[in-house]
Amino acid sequence: MPNSPSAAPASLAPAAAEAGLKHEKLAIDGIRCAACVQLIEFRLQQLAGVTAFKLNIASHRADISWDSRSTSLPRIVEAISDLGYSALPAGSQGVLEERAKKMALWRLFVAGFAMMQVMMYAFPAYLVPVAAVDGDLTPDIDRLLKLASLAITVPVVLFCAWPFFRAAWRDLRNRHVGMDVPVSVGVLVTFFASVWATFAGGPVYYDSLIMFVFLLLAARTIEAKVHRKSTSALRALIQLVPAQAEKIDDYPHSRQTVRVAAEALRAGDFILVPAGAHIPVDGVVIEGASECDEALMTGESHPVIKSRGSKLIGGALNLIGPLVMQAEQVGDQTQLSSLVKMMEAAANEKPPLVALADRHASRFLLAIMLLAIAAGIVWWQIDPARALWIAVTIIIVTCPCALSLATPGVMSAAVGRLARNGVLVARGRAIESLARTTHVVFDKTGTLTQGKLHLLDTLLLRRDAVWSVAFAQAAAARLAAGSLHPVSLALAGAPAMQQDAFAIPEFDGVREIAGAGLQAGAGDQTYRLGSVDFVQQLHRQPLEIPPQYAGQTLAAFGDAGGWIALFVMQDGLRHDARDLITFLLRQGKKVVLLSGDRADVVAQVGRELGIAEAFGELGPAQKYDAIKKIQQQGGVVAMIGDGMNDGPGLSLADVSIAMGQGAPISQARSDVILISSHLGDLRHAFQTAAKAMLLIRQNLGWALLYNAIAIPAAMSGLLAPWHAAVGMSLSSLAVVLNSLRISSQKTPQAGLNGTMAAVARQAA
Repeated sequence: MPNSPSAAPASLAPAAAEAGLKHEKLAIDGIRCAACVQLIEFRLQQLAGVTAFKLNIASHRADISWDSRSTSLPRIVEAISDLGYSALPAGSQGVLEERAKKMALWRLFVAGFAMMQVMMYAFPAYLVPVAAVDGDLTPDIDRLLKLASLAITVPVVLFCAWPFFRAAWRDLRNRHVGMDVPVSVGVLVTFFASVWATFAGGPVYYDSLIMFVFLLLAARTIEAKVHRKSTSALRALIQLVPAQAEKIDDYPHSRQTVRVAAEALRAGDFILVPAGAHIPVDGVVIEGASECDEALMTGESHPVIKSRGSKLIGGALNLIGPLVMQAEQVGDQTQLSSLVKMMEAAANEKPPLVALADRHASRFLLAIMLLAIAAGIVWWQIDPARALWIAVTIIIVTCPCALSLATPGVMSAAVGRLARNGVLVARGRAIESLARTTHVVFDKTGTLTQGKLHLLDTLLLRRDAVWSVAFAQAAAARLAAGSLHPVSLALAGAPAMQQDAFAIPEFDGVREIAGAGLQAGAGDQTYRLGSVDFVQQLHRQPLEIPPQYAGQTLAAFGDAGGWIALFVMQDGLRHDARDLITFLLRQGKKVVLLSGDRADVVAQVGRELGIAEAFGELGPAQKYDAIKKIQQQGGVVAMIGDGMNDGPGLSLADVSIAMGQGAPISQARSDVILISSHLGDLRHAFQTAAKAMLLIRQNLGWALLYNAIAIPAAMSGLLAPWHAAVGMSLSSLAVVLNSLRISSQKTPQAGLNGTMAAVARQAA
């Protein structure tokens, strides 16, 4: 298989700079829901010079690219501020969040204290009717209690409820109806109507107003805590890259270092990485020896030995000794940046079920406002004294916080939880597709098997003065050196292949044919290395495979003149493959094995794992057709593979899963990447996806049921405003707390440790 695609050449960077293209990450403060994201993205995309803008609702981080010849960063920040939000460099996100957290707690404290005080003043009015002549509660005392309640309510309205008013004004100014609009309308109408009743006579609802504000602030405080917990894995990943690095300006003539910002590093720079420091960018070791914890990206639980020429991954931890490295991929081109971007995209992308609810949220709000006005008009004809309060009750009781706030929490928690266990969700729709899967299609080599073949035997098929076993092995190793296929890796890495003494042909025009093998030229001769059928097509000579090699993986080597050698490989099943297959079958899913290996080898693996449908000798097109047939019969297909020949099938499957050590092309086309390469983590992915979708359906179902009961009750006059305040807040709390249940799922022990374990501890 082809080598991993390299990042964009460094020479492209100056071209981009000359063109004026700049990029920045910002932390956006004030985001409450998906509507905020849509509003900001719509405004920025209309701004001249902005070439790309993507805001993530889970992390509140925005990626912005713009042409400096048409606009500037201050103008972009000003446009965001004009919408009522604040924007600061991404590094200031922690400061913003801490400041917002303290202010939210102060608002909650003031509202809670005021609620306790105003309840004491409202309590007598609930127990003893106001007496005109005789009674325990005289009109003067009643007026005094109302004035005291008014005095306590004013700071609640002006301070505690201010975020609702600010957000509502922002939404209305931008011709958008968000969830803060009905909240603000309900608070203001209740307040001014109660003020009127304080001096003109009649019932007041200061206690209901303060209770409403307190419960809504409490619900949002809990929701914010859930958000921080659900995105903690993503935040911890972002923090793995150090803010600064030790750059060596004149290596190797000088070892003097200059501390620079990590984002200022460029490909080709020389960097000193001290022991105990995180590696700032992807690169290669130039000098030194050490061990690195790379569990984050590779799933390798043990430290990896590093020496001259070894590859380094940005974000990995240098454990023992100092290293001098040369940067190769920097900035957004590093593997860690790709990981973060995919996690952000997955958390931001909504399953169709959630997207449907979000699309109708604004229409629902508008319908509720119209319904409240209509109900007020009708009740004005029936009982004018109750008309206003019934309209206010309808607005308050149907505030759609449960519809808009809780489902992103479930998605963020699910994506973060899976990432902490070695499963990277690259596309959010994969969560729903995993939960709906009916058929699970596996590749064999590198997926159900370890993928680390080793050379068991070599059968020399051409005996002359040139070819010997050692020479055939050396030539095959040279040809396989540029491929990532497990068979090629086994041939290139076998000890017997390290033969420099032979005059090995210089292969040119090496071409890899998916599902078949490698073809190259040397002089006027054409060579092939791969499946028996693939090599046989070159020279049309028959080959009888010895019986003792039945059930083994074979790689043939030959040229236009005939067979040269047959390499016998051995590969073992993954230790957790049988458990995963058993789990899937017990869940009622159909398991299918599609492989390009020989039919007898595939059948043997199928028998060992209990897979009834195991098919071998399939090329990419045949795998594609098999998956398409399952889908045409109504099946929802999840495919797991790691090879280049799995690419077409992965692109067609409803949810595609690539192994972490697999070919880059298979990862690029996949919805999920099993970066740990542990099949036990894949079992956890199916369980987490099923639970996430169950919680989302429960949340939406509860929100719809609550509104179906609350709206008729409010319209019929059965609910008072304080009933509405309690019901709305408890509904939102119930949905948010239900979302937390995804964190109660037992975490498997087979997942990543090392760096990812540290991420998991921070997330906890």
